[in-house]
Amino acid sequence: MAQSKVAYGKVAAPARPGVAVRENWISFRYLTGVMVLLTLVSIFHVWSRVEVIDLNLRIGEANRQFREQQQENKRLRVEVASLKAPARIEALAKGELGMALPNDQQVVLVK
Repeated sequence: MAQSKVAYGKVAAPARPGVAVRENWISFRYLTGVMVLLTLVSIFHVWSRVEVIDLNLRIGEANRQFREQQQENKRLRVEVASLKAPARIEALAKGELGMALPNDQQVVLVK
């Protein structure tokens, strides 16, 4: 009998009525808090990514408008230069207004 085994049954302590419920309630509150915090962090992350994408779209639109305005500015500068051309002004003065260059008798020198 030196090698006989003794089987012991598991003995459970009698359940105390309030302890198990309190421990479950504490772990439920802890898990609920963690889930709320995780949800808030996730919502903030998604919101920040949406804002970054929106800002990138706005920046792209602003760059496009800037390039268009630069092209319009160049076009207007060329137009101003062509309208200021002395040959054009002289042609308009002679053609539409009937002006002519003054001759020597029409020129008065002021001293």
